[in-house]
Amino acid sequence: MKTIKGPALFLAQFAGDEAPFDSWDGITRWAADCGYKGVQVPTFAAQLIDLDKAAESKDYCDEFLGVARENGVEVTELSTHLQGQLVAVHPAYDEAMDGFAAPAVRGDPKARQEWAVEQVKKALTASRHMGLGAMATFSGALVWPFLYPFPQRPAGLVETGFDELAKRWTPILDHAEENGVDVCYEIHPGEDLHDGVTYEMFRERTGNHRRACMLYDPSHYVLQCLDYLDNLDIYKDVIRMFHVKDAEFNPTGRQGVYGGYQSWVDRAGRFRSLGDGQVDFGAVFSKLTANDFDGWAVVEWECALKHPEDGAREGAQFVSDHIIRVTEKAFDDFAGGGTDDAANRRMLGI
Repeated sequence: MKTIKGPALFLAQFAGDEAPFDSWDGITRWAADCGYKGVQVPTFAAQLIDLDKAAESKDYCDEFLGVARENGVEVTELSTHLQGQLVAVHPAYDEAMDGFAAPAVRGDPKARQEWAVEQVKKALTASRHMGLGAMATFSGALVWPFLYPFPQRPAGLVETGFDELAKRWTPILDHAEENGVDVCYEIHPGEDLHDGVTYEMFRERTGNHRRACMLYDPSHYVLQCLDYLDNLDIYKDVIRMFHVKDAEFNPTGRQGVYGGYQSWVDRAGRFRSLGDGQVDFGAVFSKLTANDFDGWAVVEWECALKHPEDGAREGAQFVSDHIIRVTEKAFDDFAGGGTDDAANRRMLGI
């Protein structure tokens, strides 16, 4: 068994226009002050990282890592959630998704998709320059609008959508292989990869590409009423990242999983700061440890109620309290008598 690394913090929800969140130096100092040992970096946050330079220059990456280390944190992984989302966008979401893209490609879905692919590839190259073995992302979605359809879906619609999704991602996964980096898809509603079945459908179409891995986040499974502990055992061989995020699901006679178009505060299912929701993190950390997960426990703060800075500080301590330092001996070693094969045979009466 291995001890999980952490605590780390995903910086996407904190990068902003005011100090200390508007610079790489400032935000890493702040994260270390909160008690974090690592940070996961959103490559779409230009105030924190220049992705073009990171892909082109190992020297830039060395300097980037050096600033973080001087301030007391490591870079755990890079993230391309927003760019990955744009690898596959159903036309119904074109306008909503345009804001994720560079201004030059907005309003042009084909150019936007090509830009997104290059962005993800650049992040994979930058990951290699930084000595990182995994990158976080979203899959994007072509089939999501047909999740709960009426009238019924025409035969072959889902299969065609997943064929296309795999076609778009396979060259990226091949680039990941060339760079020695796992692509960790956050399994997430709104993405075509939103549960285990859809992940399997996608991965099969990539030829079971060994770089098509998972980012595990139990909060998204709580809100789907999916068994998030069983999921850890089923996919233990492909889970390469872990977002520590809490959630609660409290259905009523008026609303359930779909939330009635309500705001996050008023939904039956909502994200909460760590310890305020329903995820059994004692069991989650135990299973990950028993399954030899050796990655980082990365806090992703999303809460409908609590201030983000309070959630971040509390989250660092929460994760520290849940990381299990693995034992190097069995608890009953003291009672061992020391035996050999002959003694074992005598004890069995053979």
